[in-house]
Amino acid sequence: LYTAIGHNKHGKTELYRGLMRHLEESDARFAFTEGDEGMVMAVFTLPSFNVVFKIIKDNFGAPKNTTRKAVMAKYQFVFVRDRVGRLADAQEFEHLEFPRRCYPDDLLEYLLRVAGSTVRVEGDRVVVRHLYTERRVVPLNLFLRDADDPTARDAILDYGNAIKDLAAADIFTGDMLAKNFGVSRHGRVICYDYDELCLLSECHFRRIPQAATLEDEFAAEPWFHVGEQDVFPEEFGTFLVPPGPLRDVFLQAHGDLLDLSFWQNVQQRLRRGEVVDVFPYR
Repeated sequence: LYTAIGHNKHGKTELYRGLMRHLEESDARFAFTEGDEGMVMAVFTLPSFNVVFKIIKDNFGAPKNTTRKAVMAKYQFVFVRDRVGRLADAQEFEHLEFPRRCYPDDLLEYLLRVAGSTVRVEGDRVVVRHLYTERRVVPLNLFLRDADDPTARDAILDYGNAIKDLAAADIFTGDMLAKNFGVSRHGRVICYDYDELCLLSECHFRRIPQAATLEDEFAAEPWFHVGEQDVFPEEFGTFLVPPGPLRDVFLQAHGDLLDLSFWQNVQQRLRRGEVVDVFPYR
């Protein structure tokens, strides 16, 4: 509640005190979070506390081409932007100490291996130099796998709504894989992966040029120049939604996301200074 009305430091204090009190009064233990392992962040959770903890890894796997400083800048960008209720609120903490008993051996070994510059063990304490906390959600790809048909249909439709809401707020998520979005306990789809986040107004939306030869079309590398800010909406169809009935539902409602004109139209509206209405309800 503090954070919702703009008192972020009070919100952090309340979260920290609640977390420490919970660890002291229970035998709660951290655990690996569900979902695919990220290439940039090491993520673990406290199942009884509804929070995930995200630590920047020492090294990033290919094809990620970023730095620790750039990752932190993305989180700061999210903190100061209007998130229209579609980006997870992250709280940043430094120099936290946790009881060693709260860490299973395999989790602690993993954190020391991938984030040894941030995590260290001092006696019976585990010291974390820097981390982010976020409310725990169910990764969208896992949610769709386990949900019944009506619930999965609602989630896939809200997935498209989330992308469009963020676009209206001049935010382009970049990596729009379902595993980078989650479903809250209220059934709302939000994005929690900020590695590729940028301003929509800075993107250059393009069509894929026609291949001059058959060899060009089947080549491993593009036969045309691709700039750093270039985006090709027609490619979204290959990874936005898995095949099957849900794909048909998504494309019927949000097929315009694969159309160049949709994105260019949003950019034009933003350039005109138009404030696009975004509603937190159906």
